Amino acid sequence: MLISGLPGLLSPGRRSPGLLVLVLPGGTDSSHQPFSPWQPSALRMYPFTWSLRVRFGRSVRVHQVGYRVYGWNGDENSPMLPARAALDDICRRHPGVPVVAIGHSMGGRVAAHLAADRRVIGVLGLAPWWQFADWRHIQPGARVVAVHGDADTRTLAKRTRKGIDELSALGVDAEFVPVPGGGHAMLDHIGLWQRSALDFVGERLSALRGA
Repeated sequence: MLISGLPGLLSPGRRSPGLLVLVLPGGTDSSHQPFSPWQPSALRMYPFTWSLRVRFGRSVRVHQVGYRVYGWNGDENSPMLPARAALDDICRRHPGVPVVAIGHSMGGRVAAHLAADRRVIGVLGLAPWWQFADWRHIQPGARVVAVHGDADTRTLAKRTRKGIDELSALGVDAEFVPVPGGGHAMLDHIGLWQRSALDFVGERLSALRGA
């Protein structure tokens, strides 16, 4: 489910983009509460979505994904069905254009699972919830960057670093970016968190243009 009704967020434009970006909000471990585009986890990601659109204009298409419910819910993997539908939808509208996934917390977990698909060439995890070694879903051709604060008590930076180290050992282009004193909600070091997304998308776009 793509969030609609937000002016300028999903305007299709006419020029073929060079890159597609899925922005994936966080959630929680277990909850069947309906997902709202106005809840804090969604609101937290709009500045990333908007800043990417402003910086890159028609060179990218940025879609912030909404889920049906707020939780992951164990084996139900609740966010994955709408996230995969969003991936299929943007790829259908822009055939052949590669995708990067940017996710915070549970959204970082969703991003890792989406990146089993070779259409996804990059994953940016922002304080990602990789509790269950979710990085192992990422296909080896993807570029992976994980940004994590060392003061985060909701998801653990040491777990994220372990994932990046494992990916790197397998030859994946993976990088860990520490945020000293950074918490889970990304309300500190705001420039660093925002810049990480802008730099990641810019880097992927430049790499594609130079290929």
